Amino acid sequence: MALIATVTVMPGFTVGALAGAMEHDLRASPSTLGLAMSAFYAATALGSPFTKRLAARLPVPWVLGASTVAASAVLFTVSRTSNLAVLVSALVAGGFTNGLVQPAAGRLIAARTPPHRRSLAAGLLGAALGAATLVPGLLVALVLQPYGWRTAMAVAGAIALVPVVFVGFTRIPPSPLPVHRDVEGDGARPPNVGRVLVLWSLAAALSAIGNNAVASYFVQLGTQSGTSIAVAGNLLSLSAILAIAVRLVTGALADRTPHRNPAVITGMMFTGSAGLALIAIETPATFVLGAVLAFSAGWGWTGLLLSTTLRLVPGRAENAGHTVQVGVYTGATIAPFAFGAISAVLTFSIAALAAAAAGLAGAAAMAAGARELRGRQRSSPSPQGTR
Repeated sequence: MALIATVTVMPGFTVGALAGAMEHDLRASPSTLGLAMSAFYAATALGSPFTKRLAARLPVPWVLGASTVAASAVLFTVSRTSNLAVLVSALVAGGFTNGLVQPAAGRLIAARTPPHRRSLAAGLLGAALGAATLVPGLLVALVLQPYGWRTAMAVAGAIALVPVVFVGFTRIPPSPLPVHRDVEGDGARPPNVGRVLVLWSLAAALSAIGNNAVASYFVQLGTQSGTSIAVAGNLLSLSAILAIAVRLVTGALADRTPHRNPAVITGMMFTGSAGLALIAIETPATFVLGAVLAFSAGWGWTGLLLSTTLRLVPGRAENAGHTVQVGVYTGATIAPFAFGAISAVLTFSIAALAAAAAGLAGAAAMAAGARELRGRQRSSPSPQGTR
């Protein structure tokens, strides 16, 4: 499941990592390629209401298999095209099929993972966003300079096909496992959590704006800070590995005290915004430290947010995945084009500061949602009174 989630989001990050090399060949400006990347994430976010229903009705292996093949086809298509219209069309198609993954994954986690292991399972799924930047980083460091961006993109397309062999392991058993009834674990479900979900989706969007911008323009930010392209590519891969490790560790720890998840997510969003501010200083040392914080903490909350919403809306796993997906990919839609436009008109440093401000606002929205949830839980009837 995690491998599939990794490759389906990889087209957006791969175009971002190779954008500097693609500009001349495609006669495209940074803002144009930023708009193309935004189109990928916009297709995921805008198509989410439809893909949520589709993923709820079709067998999970079919959904995940189709998404994987589509991602590979997108990468191969981009590797061969010299037409911007074809590039954008391929990314839109890939973004739409990417939207099938989170709702299907929510169903799979709810059906096959015991309640006391769901934060770890969701952390493994969330690690896909970190892993999705690992491959592009390696391509920049090892393939781009000797062989060119088209070869690097084709290699990414071949890698994207690998998880197809594991699709058969994603079948859902006929009798799903029981679910926890709420975030706090006391058995009572708040009467109305719609406002909480809206605030958390907004938090995900705002935090994702900053972190996706850095992930998409990591190589350019690194060279602007004084590092070479090869070093920046290696740093991207190392940061991605760190992000994966953080998501797995925090997921395992969160299963012990799931009621603290909202506070942990808020702290991680805040720390990620601090990392973005350090990147804005534009020195090699602050770039490395900022990248570590932005990737480890700034991107480390996605799995925790999925497991938290799974507990908040028991029996509606696809809705939990949909909530997280809409937030993350709405932010990811805004990030590439906005960051590219700001850096072109002003500087990369100003664009990084704007990303840090968005991350800080995301932490505030997450905290507001947690406060709203606590208020509703205090005013909700006891479990006995609801039965």
